Amino acid sequence: MTRARAVAGLAIASVLLSSCTLVPTSKAPSRINPGLVPLGLLGRTIPGTGNGHVIFITQPVYIVDATGHLAPSSRIVPSPPTLSSVLRELILGPTDIEVGTGYTSALPSNLVVTQATVVHGVGVIDLTRSLSTIPYRQLILAVGQLTLTAFGVGATHGIRVTVNGVPERLPLPNGTSSELVTANDFQSLLNG
Repeated sequence: MTRARAVAGLAIASVLLSSCTLVPTSKAPSRINPGLVPLGLLGRTIPGTGNGHVIFITQPVYIVDATGHLAPSSRIVPSPPTLSSVLRELILGPTDIEVGTGYTSALPSNLVVTQATVVHGVGVIDLTRSLSTIPYRQLILAVGQLTLTAFGVGATHGIRVTVNGVPERLPLPNGTSSELVTANDFQSLLNG
């Protein structure tokens, strides 16, 4: 009997408490006095940085469209864009909406870029492991994605890919390979 009373008591208590709330509700939004918002969260600068601020811009990254060609897609990155920040967005791959329309990425999902910089118009991308482990057709698309994306952030003379500091030969769509590949080498892979 005591067990049944305890269960019944808990049931009644839960029904009574479920009708209560600790947060008062209202039928319409209410304006909060900006002076009451702590920590400078409404300020134009980043709190605690001595007037630091971040400006974001859109930057194209190249992904594989439904026809198997490379197509630009906009990503939001901090301004000014760097090769590292844009490659970070590229490696994340297509968005859910893009995936739904047939877009993919030829880059491995576990790709790790240890360093990426542009030196005298050449993008130098250091990876933790070789791209040569992926199938040949996918490899050409992956190198195209890296090259065309890097071109948009100043790698106008091409890219070099290194694996733990060792230069890697990259395949080109024409069947040859090179340590330095340029955006012009991958124009044939663009859609349109």
